[in-house]
Amino acid sequence: QVQLVESGGGLVQAGGSLRLSCAASGRIFSINDMGWYRQAPGKQRELVASTTSGGSTNYADSVKGRFTISRDNAKNTLYLQMNSLSPEDTAVYYCNADIKVQLFPGRYVDCWGQGTQVTVSS
Repeated sequence: QVQLVESGGGLVQAGGSLRLSCAASGRIFSINDMGWYRQAPGKQRELVASTTSGGSTNYADSVKGRFTISRDNAKNTLYLQMNSLSPEDTAVYYCNADIKVQLFPGRYVDCWGQGTQVTVSS
Protein backbone atom coordinates (compact mmCIF):
# COMPACT_ATOMS: atom_id res chain seq x y z
CA GLN A 1 0.00 0.00 0.00
CA VAL A 2 1.45 3.32 -1.06
CA GLN A 3 0.04 6.78 -0.65
CA LEU A 4 0.78 10.35 -1.62
CA VAL A 5 0.04 13.15 0.81
CA GLU A 6 0.06 16.75 -0.36
CA SER A 7 0.49 19.79 1.83
CA GLY A 8 1.16 23.49 1.51
CA GLY A 9 -2.01 24.73 -0.13
CA GLY A 10 -3.94 27.71 1.15
CA LEU A 11 -5.18 31.21 0.48
CA VAL A 12 -2.78 33.79 -0.93
CA GLN A 13 -3.10 37.19 -2.55
CA ALA A 14 -2.29 37.71 -6.20
CA GLY A 15 1.43 38.07 -6.69
CA GLY A 16 2.19 35.89 -3.71
CA SER A 17 3.90 32.53 -3.42
CA LEU A 18 3.16 29.06 -2.11
CA ARG A 19 5.16 25.88 -1.93
CA LEU A 20 3.41 22.57 -2.27
CA SER A 21 4.86 19.30 -1.03
CA CYS A 22 3.91 15.72 -1.81
CA ALA A 23 5.31 12.90 0.28
CA ALA A 24 5.13 9.31 -0.90
CA SER A 25 5.05 6.56 1.70
CA GLY A 26 4.57 2.82 1.88
CA ARG A 27 6.30 -0.08 0.19
CA ILE A 28 8.30 1.84 -2.43
CA PHE A 29 11.21 0.46 -4.41
CA SER A 30 11.57 3.41 -6.75
CA ILE A 31 9.59 6.24 -8.30
CA ASN A 32 9.65 7.13 -11.97
CA ASP A 33 7.82 10.19 -13.24
CA MET A 34 6.16 12.54 -10.77
CA GLY A 35 3.92 15.45 -11.52
CA TRP A 36 1.52 18.10 -10.34
CA TYR A 37 -1.92 18.46 -11.85
CA ARG A 38 -4.68 20.91 -11.06
CA GLN A 39 -8.40 21.09 -11.50
CA ALA A 40 -10.38 24.30 -11.31
CA PRO A 41 -14.17 24.28 -10.82
CA GLY A 42 -15.94 23.30 -14.01
CA LYS A 43 -12.71 22.49 -15.81
CA GLN A 44 -10.80 19.34 -16.64
CA ARG A 45 -7.76 18.28 -14.71
CA GLU A 46 -4.62 19.56 -16.39
CA LEU A 47 -0.91 18.92 -16.10
CA VAL A 48 0.96 21.73 -14.37
CA ALA A 49 4.48 20.31 -14.27
CA SER A 50 6.25 16.97 -14.28
CA THR A 51 9.68 15.59 -13.60
CA THR A 52 11.44 12.33 -14.38
CA SER A 53 13.58 10.34 -11.98
CA GLY A 54 16.60 11.79 -13.76
CA GLY A 55 15.49 15.34 -13.13
CA SER A 56 14.12 16.39 -16.51
CA THR A 57 11.20 18.76 -16.17
CA ASN A 58 8.20 19.82 -18.20
CA TYR A 59 5.82 22.72 -17.60
CA ALA A 60 2.49 23.90 -18.86
CA ASP A 61 2.88 27.10 -20.85
CA SER A 62 0.68 28.94 -18.37
CA VAL A 63 3.12 28.40 -15.49
CA LYS A 64 6.50 28.58 -17.21
CA GLY A 65 8.77 31.07 -15.51
CA ARG A 66 6.57 31.19 -12.41
CA PHE A 67 6.46 27.62 -11.07
CA THR A 68 9.35 25.31 -10.33
CA ILE A 69 9.01 21.59 -9.81
CA SER A 70 11.63 19.66 -7.88
CA ARG A 71 12.00 16.35 -6.09
CA ASP A 72 14.05 14.82 -3.31
CA ASN A 73 14.51 11.20 -4.30
CA ALA A 74 16.00 10.28 -0.93
CA LYS A 75 12.83 11.48 0.79
CA ASN A 76 10.40 10.38 -1.93
CA THR A 77 9.05 13.90 -1.92
CA LEU A 78 7.91 16.19 -4.71
CA TYR A 79 7.69 19.96 -4.50
CA LEU A 80 6.11 22.76 -6.45
CA GLN A 81 7.29 26.30 -5.82
CA MET A 82 4.65 28.69 -7.12
CA ASN A 83 5.51 32.36 -7.53
CA SER A 84 3.65 35.33 -8.98
CA LEU A 85 0.36 33.60 -8.38
CA SER A 86 -2.76 34.88 -10.09
CA PRO A 87 -6.47 34.14 -9.54
CA GLU A 88 -6.30 31.91 -12.63
CA ASP A 89 -4.09 29.54 -10.63
CA THR A 90 -6.92 28.83 -8.19
CA ALA A 91 -7.60 25.10 -8.24
CA VAL A 92 -7.19 21.86 -6.37
CA TYR A 93 -3.66 20.66 -6.95
CA TYR A 94 -2.97 16.94 -7.15
CA CYS A 95 0.27 15.02 -6.93
CA ASN A 96 0.82 12.03 -9.20
CA ALA A 97 3.59 9.44 -9.18
CA ASP A 98 4.51 6.26 -11.01
CA ILE A 99 5.73 4.03 -8.18
CA LYS A 100 7.47 0.67 -8.32
CA VAL A 101 5.87 -1.47 -5.64
CA GLN A 102 7.26 -4.87 -6.59
CA LEU A 103 10.79 -5.85 -7.62
CA PHE A 104 10.33 -9.18 -9.39
CA PRO A 105 8.49 -9.05 -11.57
CA GLY A 106 8.58 -5.29 -11.68
CA ARG A 107 5.20 -3.75 -11.05
CA TYR A 108 4.31 -0.10 -11.04
CA VAL A 109 1.20 1.64 -9.80
CA ASP A 110 -0.09 5.05 -10.79
CA CYS A 111 -0.78 6.92 -7.55
CA TRP A 112 -2.69 10.12 -6.86
CA GLY A 113 -2.82 12.27 -3.77
CA GLN A 114 -6.03 13.56 -2.26
CA GLY A 115 -5.44 17.10 -3.48
CA THR A 116 -4.73 20.41 -1.81
CA GLN A 117 -6.69 23.59 -2.41
CA VAL A 118 -4.90 26.68 -3.68
CA THR A 119 -6.93 29.88 -3.72
CA VAL A 120 -5.53 33.13 -5.07
CA SER A 121 -7.46 36.29 -4.30
CA SER A 122 -7.33 39.36 -6.51
